Amino acid sequence: MFLARFMDRAISHGDLRLIDARGKHWRFGDGAEPRVTIRLHDRRLHRRLALNPKLYLGEAYMDGTLTIEEGDLHGLLDIAGRNLEQLETHPLQTIGAFLGRALRYLQQHNPIGRAQRNVAHHYDLSDELYDLFLDDDRQYSCAYFCSEHDSLEQAQLNKKCHLAAKLQLDRPDLKLLDIGSGWGGLGMYLAQQGAAKVDGVTLSVQQHKVSNTRAADAGLSDRVKFELRDYRKQIGPYDRIVSVGMFEHVGAGHYVEFFRKAKDLLADDGVFVLHSIGRRQPPSNTNPWLRKYIFPGGYTPALSEVLRAVEKAGLWVTDIEVLRLHYADTLRHWHKRFLARRDEAVKLYDERFCRMWEFYLVGSEMSFRHMGQMVFQLQLTKRQDAVPLTRDYITDWECATAGAEQAAQ
Repeated sequence: MFLARFMDRAISHGDLRLIDARGKHWRFGDGAEPRVTIRLHDRRLHRRLALNPKLYLGEAYMDGTLTIEEGDLHGLLDIAGRNLEQLETHPLQTIGAFLGRALRYLQQHNPIGRAQRNVAHHYDLSDELYDLFLDDDRQYSCAYFCSEHDSLEQAQLNKKCHLAAKLQLDRPDLKLLDIGSGWGGLGMYLAQQGAAKVDGVTLSVQQHKVSNTRAADAGLSDRVKFELRDYRKQIGPYDRIVSVGMFEHVGAGHYVEFFRKAKDLLADDGVFVLHSIGRRQPPSNTNPWLRKYIFPGGYTPALSEVLRAVEKAGLWVTDIEVLRLHYADTLRHWHKRFLARRDEAVKLYDERFCRMWEFYLVGSEMSFRHMGQMVFQLQLTKRQDAVPLTRDYITDWECATAGAEQAAQ
């Protein structure tokens, strides 16, 4: 069978057993854990999974034409992740990868109107959905685990503190911009940590509504405001700029535009901290299933292409930090929480949506464990003396903030 020949070459780690649509049994891998058995219910998958597994594996799981008879989705995608490098060197996949790279600028073209539609596809889903699996502050980005015993809530608080330390909120009159402000939690936290005024911009109608309501409920409306606006229309200057989990939606063709606008918005002695998912590999293209169903127009960049755009914009890179497995652990928490309340998600949407969401959460976790995904934080300035010359101030801020929080409890 065409698919069996493909999988025999692509799968060498793990124990994957396949029951094809004709009922024939196959086995691939070295027999090591995890052990997973899948069944195909549609003969068209015999060819589709060999030609484009990155798209059709997720679609088949969503549609129920691929079911897991032994093991679970976590094990299946673990095997897929461990064998990704072999999969990508298969001749059938190298052709598709070449075409994907050739089209990536078109796929990631995000002018102002299209950018808002792409954001709405994901972030304007039901508010109740995100409450099923996020922390209480609705931080929908990589947490920061100082300890393996940290709860999701603690790790997300650690992340906000870590960003605040890099922003250096060292004087009382700072004006701060949050690009891609989400549900407002980070902006509110930064105001509470010393920023005098916080402006947030988002393209999500739902997030805009919720974030302003939260600011009002917290008594911060006089200092924290969120606007439904593309960052390209914002007017500065700002002493501090932060952007978390938004850069993935900018698109490679817009990187220079993004950093030039950030430079235009930043005060001469200002500090900009960017937190984004990235890849350790050279520039490539977005997983086709993720692009089609979860993040249209999205892309996780290589640092090489980001830093090239920073150079063209004329900004200083004053700090780079790479967070490796932090997002894998964040996604593990999210998936566990989602499964615990899956019945509620089915009532909000349907079974197919829930299988899609599970595939997204587990697949994303595996991409950070085995597929070269990571998170980077860049600290950028106009002047090389805008921040201290050593990183001690970051640790000092975090220690002082943690001590104050413990004393307040």
